[in-house]
Amino acid sequence: MGWGSRARGLFTDKKGPWGQSGGDAGEGGEPPADEGSHGSGPWGEPPRRGRRPTFRGTNVSALDELVRRSRARFGGGGGGLPGRPDGSLILWIVLGFIAVWLIFTSTHSISPGQRGVVTRLGRYSYTLGPGLGWTLPSPIERVKKVDVETIRSVDLGSSGSDDLMLTGDQNLIDLAYSVRWNIRTPELYLFQLAQPDDTIKEVAESAMRAVVSQVTLNDAMGDRRAEIETKAAENMQKILDSYRSGIQVQGIAIKQADPPDAVNDAFKQVTAAQQDAQTYINNANAYSLQLRQKAQGEATAFEKVFEQYKLAPEVTRRRMYYETMEQVLSKVDKTIVEAPGVTPYLPLPEVKKQQQQQSQQGEQQ
Repeated sequence: MGWGSRARGLFTDKKGPWGQSGGDAGEGGEPPADEGSHGSGPWGEPPRRGRRPTFRGTNVSALDELVRRSRARFGGGGGGLPGRPDGSLILWIVLGFIAVWLIFTSTHSISPGQRGVVTRLGRYSYTLGPGLGWTLPSPIERVKKVDVETIRSVDLGSSGSDDLMLTGDQNLIDLAYSVRWNIRTPELYLFQLAQPDDTIKEVAESAMRAVVSQVTLNDAMGDRRAEIETKAAENMQKILDSYRSGIQVQGIAIKQADPPDAVNDAFKQVTAAQQDAQTYINNANAYSLQLRQKAQGEATAFEKVFEQYKLAPEVTRRRMYYETMEQVLSKVDKTIVEAPGVTPYLPLPEVKKQQQQQSQQGEQQ
């Protein structure tokens, strides 16, 4: 740094008690010898060895001269350190640093899905909306950006866990469900809850237990799942609002609802048997309904025939006879005709059977 050489330069100058030696000094900086002094100093002391003090024809003391030179060397009076910036350049550097610090700590860009919570000396002051915002420089005011649009999710319960719930019919059930939530009021979320994630888990478990305790095991595992999810979300939102948590519950989804592992196999067998019994009941009901509809159709048709029979009894009776004989005789191979003058019987069914047998034999060959 050159400080050693500068320090040595301050103390190696040839100067006497009244300043630096002038032109009146003798050779080598020694004062001119007086005839009456016999080589003694200004107060009659014997001359010193080595360098002798030199005198200057001025009244400036050595201390004043030292101060003047020090000012010149350390930047006073327009001077400066060799290889170092002068005082004006250092001032501009400091001012530039302050300007950059003010810009970066006072200007804040908030995205559309965020909010900026401003604290003044550690205490909440206000909230910045999306866009470009300005605050006092740090550390007077600080900004905490909070994402308020992202839907967060937390999973609770798992298959085979010991955290079981008691239903309204005194049965145990193992539930696995998830809670979806987001931040509604960022300043409350940051300063009202010490541990928001743990609080959400505990509130969700409490709300779910309260709802499950009011339903049966079959309801919790069956058709009332949607109702349980809705009620649990509503209870959870009420509790969080009472805490002033600034959290909005988006919904609860039950992923799994099973009995405990110790009775899970037996419960599955019982459930399968109940499903089979219900299947048989449904099939019987369907067959009964089919027969009922068929009987109703036949009754309707008979009523229509009876109406025609009342209009023309003889014609209707004959028609019914012919239709009945057609249905009966169409299923036999022989026909007996007793009326005289009828063409001899032609066994058309037998001819048809022979034709079918011949065609089948031809296909086999």
